[in-house]
Amino acid sequence: MSLRVAIVGSGPAGIYTAEALTKQAGEPVEIDVLDRLPTPYGLVRYGVAPDHTSIKSIAGYLRKVLELPSVRFLGGVELGSDVTVDDLAACYDAVVYCTGAMVDRHLGIAGEDLPGSVAATDFVNWYCGHPDVPPDAFSLDSAEVAVIGVGNVAVDVVRILAKTADELRSTDVPQEVLDRLAKSQVTTIHMIGRRGPEHAKFTLKELRELGELTNCDVLVRPDEAGSGELGELSRQIRGNVEVLRSWSSRTPSGRPRRLDVRFWLRPVEILGAGRVEALRLERTRLSEGRVVGTGEYETIPAGMVLRSVGYQSVPLPGVPFDTATMTVPNTAGRVGEGQYVAGWLKRGPTGVIGTNKSDAAETVRTLLADLAARPERPEPGARLEDVLAARGVRPVTYANWLAIEAAEAALALSLGRGEHVKLVGRPAMLAAFTPSTPEP
Repeated sequence: MSLRVAIVGSGPAGIYTAEALTKQAGEPVEIDVLDRLPTPYGLVRYGVAPDHTSIKSIAGYLRKVLELPSVRFLGGVELGSDVTVDDLAACYDAVVYCTGAMVDRHLGIAGEDLPGSVAATDFVNWYCGHPDVPPDAFSLDSAEVAVIGVGNVAVDVVRILAKTADELRSTDVPQEVLDRLAKSQVTTIHMIGRRGPEHAKFTLKELRELGELTNCDVLVRPDEAGSGELGELSRQIRGNVEVLRSWSSRTPSGRPRRLDVRFWLRPVEILGAGRVEALRLERTRLSEGRVVGTGEYETIPAGMVLRSVGYQSVPLPGVPFDTATMTVPNTAGRVGEGQYVAGWLKRGPTGVIGTNKSDAAETVRTLLADLAARPERPEPGARLEDVLAARGVRPVTYANWLAIEAAEAALALSLGRGEHVKLVGRPAMLAAFTPSTPEP
């Protein structure tokens, strides 16, 4: 009798979990990787910036796992609407939830709900071609944009806003999105951090990329770059501060766009009559390690405000959830009998893509130890494909996904653009193949 495991989520955490199961299980194993989207790879496909091809190449590694004989991809299957937790419990020996952290945290300030105030996640999803975000979601018709946050996601957003459409032409950005980027009216971008340069979360490599932009002057104010000794800082942080201080001596060279990297400012209100028109900021300082306001304010014009102040997970129907930590409560990945969790849903949005590998391995060790400790393991009843068929749900198979991928390659060839251009929306993806029954 084979061990049957369902994994909900086909991003890095989910696929690394499938890989760990194939390596650690001492018996035959059948693994179904479910995703609500018709495409696999999660954040690698819809979160990594299109011009970061080296990071996106991780998909090649993940592909090899999905192609293992014991692993099956079932896309277009959503927990809560297509299947329930009880359905999965009846069909599998164990279920592992790996749905990541899908939404941005809020700023919690007045005016945040105005049109033009947007989560950076939505903007990232837009330029990455996520089917949940239509290609006309952003028009980029404002001269000035504010990006709140000084982490790698904020840097990615700024870089895409600063580059020309021609610079992105060889990437997999959807053509509809590229056309809108070509018409962008953005001339000034403000990237804003509540603390100083030494507290910024971006990596040195990402930061240096900003300084290499050919279409954009990148500037830092000398009074915000700091002048203290750097000896006690880590190598990474020291490198960031040195780069930022070097930018503080720059003068604008007349490039089409300008990026002002600002520090020691926190948003206190988004202003506008019917939509975003400006952002009010308060100067900050540290007091006993905490950021406090100084009572000194400034207002900058902005027709769009993008918040990038961290991700958080969302509850799954029928799965325990801690609203304080925004994670699924667990012990080394164990949620309850037959239920497990891995990735950001397990530990919060920390680490890099590769961190999910060791995290998944821990969860799998817990899962296999629990199964080994059971005196008798009842054989699962129904097969998930039968449950789905009875409800009229036809999953997207791995073969279907390859057809989508082939259609994207064909589209790129027809447009004279790179290797792939993403199809926009579920209908276009589903039209790329003839629906088939789930693979056995």
